[in-house]
Order: sequence, then structure tokens, then C-alpha cells
Amino acid sequence: MSTARDLLIVSMDVTAAVRPVEQGELSLALAGAELLDLADADALALDGDRIVPGTPCDLGDRQLTEAASALTRQAPYESVEDWLWRRGRGLYAAYLATLETDGTLTRAPSRWMPLRSGRGEVADSAVRRDAMARWTSGEPVLAGLAAAARLRDEAPEDLADRTGEAVATVLAAVDDAVTELVAVRQRRSIEEAAFDNLWRGQ
Repeated sequence: MSTARDLLIVSMDVTAAVRPVEQGELSLALAGAELLDLADADALALDGDRIVPGTPCDLGDRQLTEAASALTRQAPYESVEDWLWRRGRGLYAAYLATLETDGTLTRAPSRWMPLRSGRGEVADSAVRRDAMARWTSGEPVLAGLAAAARLRDEAPEDLADRTGEAVATVLAAVDDAVTELVAVRQRRSIEEAAFDNLWRGQ
């Protein structure tokens, strides 16, 4: 089970019809999903907000194995927040490429430019069905990550009761990081608009 993969599939197959997918926000949430899967596999443990790596191993998933090998293995170790920003850089594109490689994501030729791929669509497969089953069941980790990535309005009310401390720590860090990213984007938009207005007024 790859929570990051399932989150990406859900973002393309379900929530994209309601709201656009922001790659930056989703990349941060994907990095958080990796942490939670690595914790489930005992490849790491959280000491407060610090990521304490476990014994390196092959996790049977290329992206997760890569994530485990990227863990900082020297004390005082990396904070969850620092991991999200470091690991999250470009992670959306990396997972998208993986889905295309394994055939989970297909791209139809563009109508006007046949040699250029159009919008990606999630193929009907066991991988997609598993992700949809997690989503429709309201599985708390996937739902919490989707809320943190702004793919849904809010996390389930009973999220804290259904998950452990590690999940709560990671989800809170993802939510904080996404909030910061949104604020930076809005600030830049305002600054650019002010510059454009100043330029036009010259």
C-alpha cells in the first residue's frame, strides 16, 4: 500500500472535478504520506517532531525505498517540517512519472496537436480501485492528508480518535507547511499585481 500513490490518484480522479490540484501543496502532502507509510513499515519512528530512521531495507516500493534512503541518519535528526520541504520538492512530478511508467496513468493525444500528450487520466486498474476504496471508506490517514493538501474542506471530525500521535504530528506539519506555501503564493501575487499597476502608471 502506498498512501502517496493513493493520494495522487484521488487528487486526479475525484477531487480534480471540484477544485484544481496545486502541485506544491500536493507535493508536501505526498512527502507526509511517505513518512506515515515508512512509520507503518518500522523504517522510522517519530521522537516528537524529529524523524528517527530505522534499519535500511527494501520496502517493495521504489518511491518508498528511495524515501527511506533519503532520511537523515545523524542526530539530532531532521524535523518533520524540514523533511516536507526537502523531500517534497518536485515530488508530485516524480509520482506522476511513476504512474505513467506503470500504466496507471494514461495520456490521450491532444486533439489539436496529436504528437503532444493531453490531460492524464487514471486507468481502471486494481491500483485505482484500491485507492478509491480507501477514499470512499473515509480511511482517516488518506482523508486527513487530502484535507491538509486542500483537496477537501476539512478532515474527519473523529480523526484524532482514529489515528495515533505520529499521524497527528505529520498531518499538523503538512497543514502548517501548506498554509505557509499558500501565504507565500498570495503575497507574491499581490506584489506582482502592485508592480504591474505601478508599471502601467508610468
